[in-house]
Amino acid sequence: MTTQLSNACTTTLQQLSDIIEQIDGKDFVKPAPTLNKSTVGQHIRHTLEFFLCLEQGFDSGIVNYDHRAHDKLIETDKHIALDAINRIRDFVSRQKKDQHLTLEVGYHQDSEDCLTIDTNYFRELSYNIEHAVHHMALIKIGLREVAPYVHYPAEFGIAVSTVRYQATLASSH
Repeated sequence: MTTQLSNACTTTLQQLSDIIEQIDGKDFVKPAPTLNKSTVGQHIRHTLEFFLCLEQGFDSGIVNYDHRAHDKLIETDKHIALDAINRIRDFVSRQKKDQHLTLEVGYHQDSEDCLTIDTNYFRELSYNIEHAVHHMALIKIGLREVAPYVHYPAEFGIAVSTVRYQATLASSH
């Protein structure tokens, strides 16, 4: 199980790294009208910060994605984003077994009160991978608009289950 999760995470992070390396710095921070004027850098920062929250909460046993740093440097400097990816890769590669965690989450706009939910490292890593794929679909839309020269694999931003399903459809025709 750890190998499959670790490999999925590595693939996802490598795809993000590949597009960051290709994109020009000015396009990394260029607002995309179809993304409500958010930037590729903002979506990458958001995606990476979920992984960083998991890393930060691993030792304490408490993960809270609401406590993201919203680090402007990750969303504006592609080299810092690449450094964050390397940090996440290193963290994930060191984790060899599951661990109980508590997820804190708050759904009140006018209160900091949180629910606590029992979870574990594998479940949260899986969630982070799925969350990343979702944002990669949005990033792909942004790339088409602000940096059409960036190349990415056909499965970029598409869930593995969808890729498998599409392959079965293609093979049946």
